[in-house]
Amino acid sequence: MREIKWFQLDVSKVLSILGSDLEQGLSSKEAQIRLDEVGPNLLQQRKKIAPLYIFLEQFKDFMVLVLIAAALVSGMLGEIADAITILAIIILNAILGFVQEFRAEKSMEALKNLAAPTATVLRDGKIQSIAARDLVPGDVIELEAGDRIPADARILEAVNMEIDESLLTGESQTVSKENKILEEDAGLADQKNMVFSGTAVATGRARAVVVATGMHSEMGKIAGMMQSVEEEETPLQKRLAQLGKWLVVFCLLICALVVLTGILRGEPIYQMFLTGVSLAVAAIPEGLPAIVTVALALGVQKMIKRNAIVRKLTAVETLGCATVICSDKTGTLTQNEMTAREIFCSGKIIKITGQGYEPRGIFQWQNEIYDYNSDQTLNRLLKTCALCNNAQLKEPKKNGIFAREGKKENWQIVGDPTEGALLVAAAKGNLLREKIEQREQRVWEIPFDSDRRRMSVVYQNTENKLGSKIVYVKGAPDIILNLCQNVEMDGNSIPLTTDARQKILQENDRMAAEALRVLGVAYRKLEGNEGEEMEDLESKLTFLGLIGMIDPPRPSAVKAIGVCKNAGIKTAMITGDHQVTAQAVAQELGLAVSPDQVITGKELDQLSDDELNERVNNLAVYARVSPKHKLRIVKALKYNGQVVAMTGDGVNDAPAVKEADIGVAMGKTGTDVTKEASAMVLADDNFATIVAAVEEGRAIYDNIRKFIRYLLACNVGEVLTMFLGVLFSLPLPLLPIQILWVNLVTDGLPALALGVDDADEDIMQRKPRHPKESIFSHGLWAKIIISGLEIGLGTLLVFGLAIYLSNGDLVLARAMAFTTLVIYQLFYVFDCKSEKHSVFEIGILKNPYLVLAVLCSLLMQLAVVYIPALQPIFKTTSLNAYHWLLILLLPGGKMFLKAIAHYIVKPICRKLIYLKA
Repeated sequence: MREIKWFQLDVSKVLSILGSDLEQGLSSKEAQIRLDEVGPNLLQQRKKIAPLYIFLEQFKDFMVLVLIAAALVSGMLGEIADAITILAIIILNAILGFVQEFRAEKSMEALKNLAAPTATVLRDGKIQSIAARDLVPGDVIELEAGDRIPADARILEAVNMEIDESLLTGESQTVSKENKILEEDAGLADQKNMVFSGTAVATGRARAVVVATGMHSEMGKIAGMMQSVEEEETPLQKRLAQLGKWLVVFCLLICALVVLTGILRGEPIYQMFLTGVSLAVAAIPEGLPAIVTVALALGVQKMIKRNAIVRKLTAVETLGCATVICSDKTGTLTQNEMTAREIFCSGKIIKITGQGYEPRGIFQWQNEIYDYNSDQTLNRLLKTCALCNNAQLKEPKKNGIFAREGKKENWQIVGDPTEGALLVAAAKGNLLREKIEQREQRVWEIPFDSDRRRMSVVYQNTENKLGSKIVYVKGAPDIILNLCQNVEMDGNSIPLTTDARQKILQENDRMAAEALRVLGVAYRKLEGNEGEEMEDLESKLTFLGLIGMIDPPRPSAVKAIGVCKNAGIKTAMITGDHQVTAQAVAQELGLAVSPDQVITGKELDQLSDDELNERVNNLAVYARVSPKHKLRIVKALKYNGQVVAMTGDGVNDAPAVKEADIGVAMGKTGTDVTKEASAMVLADDNFATIVAAVEEGRAIYDNIRKFIRYLLACNVGEVLTMFLGVLFSLPLPLLPIQILWVNLVTDGLPALALGVDDADEDIMQRKPRHPKESIFSHGLWAKIIISGLEIGLGTLLVFGLAIYLSNGDLVLARAMAFTTLVIYQLFYVFDCKSEKHSVFEIGILKNPYLVLAVLCSLLMQLAVVYIPALQPIFKTTSLNAYHWLLILLLPGGKMFLKAIAHYIVKPICRKLIYLKA
């Protein structure tokens, strides 16, 4: 098929070769057969990293290689037990590292699958949405503005179709597409009847048949370029990697000093070499960048569960810094189930009952049931609503899975919710597009455009091809009125006077003030050759009336806006609705706004960039704006130092979404172009999901700080134990094997368990952190140094006392120091659960993984102390109750005093304050 020049064939020939059908598409069975033959519609990906490779990568670290060499030297010197133990610890550490990296790899893979593009395809005679990877040659696909084209295809039908092919051809101008045979040979840029995988629909819509997929597509030829893009580290990962290098140098210097001092004191060179290597392995935070990756990966998994799909890891960091969330109104802050509530036509205000998309309800006028069949103007208005419309109303399946389970299935809309509301309103008047189109045929369409703010279609009677055509138009009332010469009243067309125009605008304002979204509806009969030029279609119209719809706020969005206020995050609502409507909806959402906090797109156009920069921090509602205004809003907010999250769904939203610090695309209604420009996709299009993602972003950053605090403080404690021991002319407090074991049991499971710690309950009551804030801000360095000193000095104190009280029993003293160092760190991990609250305020059992990790580490330590077979390997001896009293005195005493403060002192203080008040 690759040799066939599809652009030189007519539609019937193309369909014949591909064995497809314009009206039915492929059958599901045939599509599956072809999928098995040609494979998925995917470009060749880089090979997945094999688990074995990830495991072997753990042994490439320089310090690990030195440790392996040390184990070999030990074996050659006859210290077989030491050699085996060192190797066992190396393998255990490698397993922990493997678990971290494998989990991160799986997280990233899950993200890619969740963010996979979809395609609208005709199969078994039905339009359905499938994963783009399942497309096969012969599939008939539907394309609309904003879609990313999923495969190479030959156009069958097209309406005002223009394609952005810059990704493929380098041409900056969009290319107009049509169904016309090209007789001569043509290059890619000149194939006007073809669309290519990876390019984007700028305007219009089309139906096309797939001719090539995957690596057989034109984009497949440049797949190598796509695969060369590597995932970059986030700024935080880069900063911590740099910090890790400095810490490595510092730790190596300290370790070298310990080794040199020990040798000068007469300690065996071999033992001091092993001590130095072991101390370096324990002290160097080689896992620091990896820890960030794990924290980010775990956080991303949590976000997925909360319907936020993160496409760029940098967004996770930035989320915690967000100061402004600019959100679309429809579908994000509201329920996205538009329902027509009111019609104004022929001077009457007609109410419509019913809920959601179910086409069941009645028309009322002056609180009485209104006979819509007797009102010609109302019928024509509803007919316009049905025909000037591309949405589809889907009846619930009677035998669907939910019906079989006894659950009620709802009517659904495929397409734009506003058009869906119009379709349902027409259906309530017994006007269904499918029935109308049995006698009338659409011959032309000018799609809705956010700049034009209207849509027009032309229909002609199928039985009389020479008969007159009718153009039906819907759009913003002020725009539609400007195109009208007449207004229809009770079935009669009369001139549209200034008074009549004013009355219509007054009704528009009234409906808008009631938070209704209002559209104007008009039509015109075309005579002779009228309408052959596009400009002729939308002129000299007859105004039919107004239709008002409402999209109620999401209850979750109202709550989320309140959370944002407490979190120091400003919410800005952006909508194309009328200013009065926007303000009314804002009030319902809990956005208490004054008139000077509301601005329209027209007013925005009149402001210079400097003037907008001055006002933008005080603005909360942007009404009657087009997507092009979003980019100005983002730039103005960023100019004022704000960290901006911006939502978007349409193609024109993509520049603003990309410019924002956190670009957020809609998962349900968002176009592929906007999703690709975004850093995050909302699977449920819900504002509350953005706020949940911000909370997760803050929690991830907190967990990274917890990691760092725990890891570095413990490492400082280990280094100080050895360094000060040598400095104070004490025997070596710990042996190499013991140092490695401490590193394994404390830096492993407990540190990992901190990564799944829940956020503090008051995390969304803090102000956003500054994006350039140091990871060690708010006194973290001081906490690390003080805790490290406490751990090191406490361990040395127990070591010194043990030597004194045991009359120089070095094995017992080292066993006690060894155990004290481990116990200190296992107690300290609970201190790291929060920087602002004690472990008793949070709850010791709140993170069961941490409790299990600490118990596991404790059991491992008890094993090397009490199991006779392990005692010679780790040079330990059994400890009695008196020994444990000394070991637990400092770390346990500190925890005991905190418990007293929380359970006794604080309640007494609160009671005294209450009595005094």
